[in-house]
Amino acid sequence: MRVEIDTHTHTLASGHAYNTMNEMAKAAADKGLKGLAITEHAPEMPGTCHLYYFQNLRIVPRKRFGIELLLGTELNIMNAEGKVDLSEDVLKTLDIAIASIHIPCFRDERTVENVTAAYENVMENPYVDIIGHPDDGRYPVDYEQLAKKAKETGTVLEVNNGSLRPGGFRVDTRKNDLKMLEYCKKYEVPVTMGSDAHMDVDLADYSYALPVIEESHFPEELIVNTSAELLKSCIQYKRNMWKQKKVNC
Repeated sequence: MRVEIDTHTHTLASGHAYNTMNEMAKAAADKGLKGLAITEHAPEMPGTCHLYYFQNLRIVPRKRFGIELLLGTELNIMNAEGKVDLSEDVLKTLDIAIASIHIPCFRDERTVENVTAAYENVMENPYVDIIGHPDDGRYPVDYEQLAKKAKETGTVLEVNNGSLRPGGFRVDTRKNDLKMLEYCKKYEVPVTMGSDAHMDVDLADYSYALPVIEESHFPEELIVNTSAELLKSCIQYKRNMWKQKKVNC
């Protein structure tokens, strides 16, 4: 399976990653990618960049070393209401946004009801393109409801390579990804494989995600980062869906 774009990576700006933007773009070029999404942790993550970082991304060229850059964020889902830590005014200026639950930031009780509601509510945000690592058993979720809501809202679900790494801190990730993928097949929900690379050597590494995709016999045409154009069309599809809803209202 050929992958053209890595949809989930971090640089030094996130505070606990180890390469610059230029180094990550060069690594993407060396690995034969066409595109790279750089998705820094949003402001509520301890140690990450300030709001001004995201407001100033407009000055960064979107092409480096022949690689098309999508510059965005990995938002923190704060509660069951789906609140995130960047405003829509900022998000609409970015190229891509992932929304994820992280231990330092989620402030509600970790019940199936709360976690599922958090994902469902955040998917109503027109600028949330991808749900990041919804595989962590520490945050139990109803995967059928997750897939149904993703289908309804045009949101992509992620199979996170970092989650599946042996010795990782997330719980029951392989089992949960297989369950999620079964429902994504059933409801024809697109997914992406994200490396979640915090260093250039891990960029576009799917050595743990791809075997799970293969085991589930997941259709390649529903894996959006096999094509940079397919990924961008999915992002635009959700934007257009939201605009149409506003018109209809």
